Amino acid sequence: MADAGGAQPTHEAPYRGLRVLDFGQGIASPYCGALLASFGADIIKVEPPDGDWSRRLGTTHGSQTAISLVFNRGKRSLCLDLKRPESLAIAQRLAAQSDVFIEGFRPGVAARLGLGYDALSADNPGLIYVSISGFGQVGPYADRPCTDSVAQAFAGLVSVNPGNDELPHRVGTPIADVVTGAYAFQAVQAALFARATVGTGRLIDVNLTQSTAALLGHKFAEFRLEGGAPRALNVPAGSYETSDGWLMVTLVTEPQYQRLCKVLGREDLATDPRFCDFARRADSAVELMAELRAIFRTRTTETWLHDFHAADIIADRILDPGQWLDNPHVVATRAAIAKETPGVGTVYAARTPGTVGDLEDRLSPSPDIGQHSRDVLRDNGYADAEIEALCGAGAVRG
Repeated sequence: MADAGGAQPTHEAPYRGLRVLDFGQGIASPYCGALLASFGADIIKVEPPDGDWSRRLGTTHGSQTAISLVFNRGKRSLCLDLKRPESLAIAQRLAAQSDVFIEGFRPGVAARLGLGYDALSADNPGLIYVSISGFGQVGPYADRPCTDSVAQAFAGLVSVNPGNDELPHRVGTPIADVVTGAYAFQAVQAALFARATVGTGRLIDVNLTQSTAALLGHKFAEFRLEGGAPRALNVPAGSYETSDGWLMVTLVTEPQYQRLCKVLGREDLATDPRFCDFARRADSAVELMAELRAIFRTRTTETWLHDFHAADIIADRILDPGQWLDNPHVVATRAAIAKETPGVGTVYAARTPGTVGDLEDRLSPSPDIGQHSRDVLRDNGYADAEIEALCGAGAVRG
């Protein structure tokens, strides 16, 4: 690791002293960097003159959106115009002093800029180089454009997520982007462990479609073993509207279904030949679910949950993000972070699983475009006169 001024890694900040150069934009690549920051790494976020495009995706708050605010916490922003040779020279110089390099360009773009793995690792053999793309660096689809929605569709996630209308639906949060960033973070950790023994870094190729496919778990095996899309696994598990909200019920054993029928006051549904086991309930799902939906609407969510939990039935209310933040369990376990951000207000996010201590609470808020350009250059050996000249020439913004 690069010199961290004498500071040592701890369990709270195991990556203290790790220097990361993050060229990512959007969510997937920046999330990899954000996770490293959550464990103590020094992240330099390199942005073009108009900033990471996520700064314009959604409602804006100054130079930020909710996406840029959450996925760039704990980073320093360096703004470079990579169309200029002076800017490329800066990027190459910083890469030579970095432990990890993250890029989310289209395949081949980084290499054409002189920022590819072969060029950078020649000067820095210990560099761990992470390429994040839609379909990967090779293969017939490598050059295709990709987004979170496309990745969900291509990987099969949309097909296994039908709504009550029986139509396929994308998951309503950018889960493909997020899981890609998480898998990239995981790969970086493995490469760091290997580097301590092997002595060199490596190229890591992570893409949205493969990461999303991995998220499906057993679904590919299930599809082939059952000769196509399987029937519903555990009817009548699912979401139900109550008289004042919604709740989710899960069933994994026959005794749970029998107890559910008892709580609902419909023990006849447990002995009805159409519904007497999971297979038959799957065949008669439409009829059974219609019966249950009418019953659930007769009582409040809290009343149902009281009786379900007393009967050891797995169920809970369906919360929206605001309700989750205010939930007493979330508050008691400090599962959320609230960060005061200048010009924006309080920015909320879920705490990163597996972190210890208060490091995430102390992370700096997402920076403005080029907020730390001068400091980063100064830290890396540039004299003030050089920095002024670079800013004056438009190679650096800050």
